[in-house]
Amino acid sequence: MMNLFNDSPKRSGYAFPPEWAQHEATWLSWPHKEASWPGKLETIYTPYCQFIKAVAEGEKVRININNEETRAFAVSELEKVGADLSNIEFYFNATNDAWCRDHGPAFLLSADGKDKAVVDWGYNAWGGKYPPFDLDDVVPTKIASHFNLQLYTPDIVMEGGSVEFNGAGTILTTTACLLNENRNPHLSKSEIEQYLLEYYGAEQVLWLGDGIVGDDTDGHIDDITRFVNENTVLTVVESNPLDENYILLQENLNALKEMRLPNGEALNIIKLPMPSPVIHEDTRLPASYANFYIANKVVVVPTFRDVNDSIALEIIQQAFPDRAVIGIDSTDIIWGLGSFHCLSQQEPAIQ
Repeated sequence: MMNLFNDSPKRSGYAFPPEWAQHEATWLSWPHKEASWPGKLETIYTPYCQFIKAVAEGEKVRININNEETRAFAVSELEKVGADLSNIEFYFNATNDAWCRDHGPAFLLSADGKDKAVVDWGYNAWGGKYPPFDLDDVVPTKIASHFNLQLYTPDIVMEGGSVEFNGAGTILTTTACLLNENRNPHLSKSEIEQYLLEYYGAEQVLWLGDGIVGDDTDGHIDDITRFVNENTVLTVVESNPLDENYILLQENLNALKEMRLPNGEALNIIKLPMPSPVIHEDTRLPASYANFYIANKVVVVPTFRDVNDSIALEIIQQAFPDRAVIGIDSTDIIWGLGSFHCLSQQEPAIQ
C-alpha cells in the first residue's frame, strides 16, 4: 500500500481547497437525461439557469455539453433569465447525466497556490444504479487534458458529493456511502481512508453514519453536514420525532459532538432545519437545505416552497456574512434526487 502512494498528490504537495476558497470557475454538465427527471426535465431549466446566472456574477461558469444543438438551447435558456453570457463557457465533453459534483474533476492546488492538478476518480453512477456512465467517467481526464493539468487516476470509485472539506486537513464523509459494497468492496475502511488522505492531501477522515431518506447515492455528506469554515459545520436536524429522518440525523448530530479536529478542538455545530417532506409520485425526495453551493459572491440554497425556507436562508446567511445568500426554488430539480451542490463542482483560482 505504501508504494501505491509514492507519487500521490499529497506527497507532491497538492491538496483539495475548501469550497469557500476563491474560485476560477464553477463546472456544470448541462442536464439532458429525461430519465433523471421523468416528466419534469423541461421544468428544471429555469431554476437551473437562475443558478448559473447567480454564480456567473462572481466567476466563470464552465458547462460540459454534448453537441452544438445543446449549446444553442443552453444559450437560449440562459438568455431568458438574463445570465451574463460573457462569463459562461461551453466545452464539448459529452456526458450521460448532469451530476457534475460526482463525475466532474476534483481540482487540487499546490501548497504555494501556483499549480493546479486534477484527480479523476472512478465513477460508476452510485454503485451501478444508472447505466450507462462511460461518458461521465472520463470527463475529468478530458478537462485535465484540455487545460494541460497534472492528472492523478486512483483506480477506485469516489464521488465528490460523498466528501466534505474544511481546507485544514479534515475530510468528513459517511460510512453508508463509502463503505457500501457497491463502491469498493475490495477495500477496508482504513484503506479507503488512506486513498482519501493521499489523493485529497488531508490529515484525517471523520465518519458520520447514514444519509437522509430518499438519497439514492447511499448517503452523500452534502445532503446532511457541510463545513462553513475550518471548525464550523452546518448540519440538518429533523424536528418531528415521527419523521423517518429524525433518528438518523440525531445520531449524526451526536457523532459530530464527539468529533475532534487535529488540534483537539471540538467542532462548532450549527443546526439547520429540514424542509417538510417533499413527495412526488409517492416518492420521498432527498430535499435538504444542506445541498447549498458556495460561489465567490453568493451562496445558492435550494428552497422547497416550505415554511422553513426563510429560516434556513437566515441561518446560512449568518454563516456567510461576506456573501449574498440566495434561495432558488428546487422543487422540480429535486425530482432528479439532487440539487445545486450535486450539480456543480468548483475549480479553485491560482493564487
